[in-house]
Amino acid sequence: MKPTDFIIPCVLAAVLLLGAVKRVNVFDTFVEGAREGIGTAVKILPALVALMTAVGMFRASGALELLTGALEPVLASIGIPPEVVPLAMLRPVTGSGAMALFDGILREHGADSFVGRVASVLQGSTETTFYTVAVYYGSVGIKRTRHTVPSAMTADVAGLLLSVLTVRMMLGS
Repeated sequence: MKPTDFIIPCVLAAVLLLGAVKRVNVFDTFVEGAREGIGTAVKILPALVALMTAVGMFRASGALELLTGALEPVLASIGIPPEVVPLAMLRPVTGSGAMALFDGILREHGADSFVGRVASVLQGSTETTFYTVAVYYGSVGIKRTRHTVPSAMTADVAGLLLSVLTVRMMLGS
């Protein structure tokens, strides 16, 4: 057995021990937390279903390919590999869809290619913006996102640009 095999049992033992020291009924506290978690899941489910439906429709309709095709020449002219454009567009919306595209990029171009490296840095340095907003804002009932989405989208664009720049500066093209 490896030492890492004991991490979860040690954390559970620490929680039980701390609960005993502080005289907290750990089981009742756990059940209450689970009850609140189910309530939160029920609250955010409509937003998640709507988001996943919209993503599916966006991809199935061909709109992703159309938009990607329109942006590729502009982005390629500033040094952004056209192969990562669909990943950059889908990453803010869906983690699993972006992971599938990322896997395809690595299979086609290789992990050590410029495109593969840019895709790797992009995948690791950006967030599933709309999913995160839907989950967190939906869980507390916020309807107006105000500056959240424009700020997050600006961060996603910066993540794309800096992924290309970082790979170019650190590893060459």
